[in-house]
Amino acid sequence: MTLPQGFVVRLDRHTRVLDGGRALLGGHPTRLLRLSPRARELLTGRTVQVRGAAGAALADRLLETGFAHPAVKELPPHLGPANGPEPTCSYVIPVRDRPRELDRLLASIRPSEGGAVIVVDDASHHPDRIAAVAARHGARLIRLPANLGPAGARNAGLREVTTPYVAFVDSDIVLAPDTVPTLLRHFADPEVALAVPRITALTTPESDRWLGRYENARSSLDLGRNPAAVRPGTPVSWAPSACMVARTRVLVDVGGFDAGMHVGEDVDLCWRLIRTGRRIRYEPSVQAAHEHRVGLVDWFRRKAVYGTGAHPLARRHPEHIAPAVLAPWSAALLLALLAQRRWSLPAAAGVAAVATARNAEKLKDVERPLRHAARLTGLGTVSALTQGAALLTRHWWPLAAVGCLASRRIRRATAVAAVTDIALEVFEHGTATVRLDPVRYGIARRLDDLAYGSGVWISALKGRSTAALRPRVVRSGQAARARAARLAASTDG
Repeated sequence: MTLPQGFVVRLDRHTRVLDGGRALLGGHPTRLLRLSPRARELLTGRTVQVRGAAGAALADRLLETGFAHPAVKELPPHLGPANGPEPTCSYVIPVRDRPRELDRLLASIRPSEGGAVIVVDDASHHPDRIAAVAARHGARLIRLPANLGPAGARNAGLREVTTPYVAFVDSDIVLAPDTVPTLLRHFADPEVALAVPRITALTTPESDRWLGRYENARSSLDLGRNPAAVRPGTPVSWAPSACMVARTRVLVDVGGFDAGMHVGEDVDLCWRLIRTGRRIRYEPSVQAAHEHRVGLVDWFRRKAVYGTGAHPLARRHPEHIAPAVLAPWSAALLLALLAQRRWSLPAAAGVAAVATARNAEKLKDVERPLRHAARLTGLGTVSALTQGAALLTRHWWPLAAVGCLASRRIRRATAVAAVTDIALEVFEHGTATVRLDPVRYGIARRLDDLAYGSGVWISALKGRSTAALRPRVVRSGQAARARAARLAASTDG
């Protein structure tokens, strides 16, 4: 299947155009892509528009490797089968005892956007209230006699969907008018199985509390400001099921959500879809507002619950669940710094210098290879330090706490990690965006890490496995070089 005529992709903001358009540097993992004269002609500024087989092949490769993303606003509106009037998208809403939230969500759904609206009552304690809200909005109601959890409830609704596309929306979401129509545009790419919006904070009387302001700046469901391909090992490695639009047939073919998972089922679905070769798009230009938890106990408990999904995911996807993924050189640099010896800084500088030299050798055919190599090494160093700090303060905090009792070096490393990441986040977002002073932001950040890390350890202990706690060191071996060679060959054609 190929991209249709008129499909437009735009280079990612981090993709660099080198040597006057003869090469591109970017993607995930970062690589160099050389463009033939024919391919260079297809790149207009930072966009490629499909006007033939060559344009379709180039755009497809740029999407597949993360060099570019669909210019969704420049794609035509989704008009349904054969551009006909038939509804194309149904809504499935799992709910349990949230009549107020359900009423608010249903009021935000425009009937003209698609087919049926299916409310799945997952064994509410007061089912009549849910039924009354569904009836008031003309939604179809499915009552489950026993509580199946979000995954099972969504599957029950999926079995009743007859339209080509289905939107799963949680009851504590409020949809913007353009959210689902814009996400449907992504399905012009025949390889896209799933598309998700940015999850933002819903404004409520309680959302101005300090935890509400923290969640507004750093919600676990908010994947950031930049469009992305959802793929393990990249900045956007999963997509939340709070709001997602999918191809109905593809979801049915993979068995829908894993009903045995009450947390992490959305991560599992994403990774199973990607395993089949399908694409998932994250589209932050449209949003779905989520009512975040703002009570301290409820909020802390929920963060811990998120962590308990680590071991079940490790059993199903052991290759993707590592809490840190490091290249050999960045792992060596991190270990040298953690040692905190007199030789640590010189050793780390030496490792970085060797990495820069190797990168420069790989980039020797482009202009200013040393400059680009130094930039890549710098980015890798920042990533290694960030992941190392997260290990100490989030995933491994119980070990770090014990270590702090016995080692001054561990105390020093943990303190630096705990303070530095908060300072960087406040600097990145700005106090105006966070709307919270650095002290309370820092307290919320550390509580967030303590809760999530506790959940990870609880799941690991119950599962009697450390798979979700072990970092992974990856090497750029022959397989990666072969993928890059295939990519260059297909683009040069």
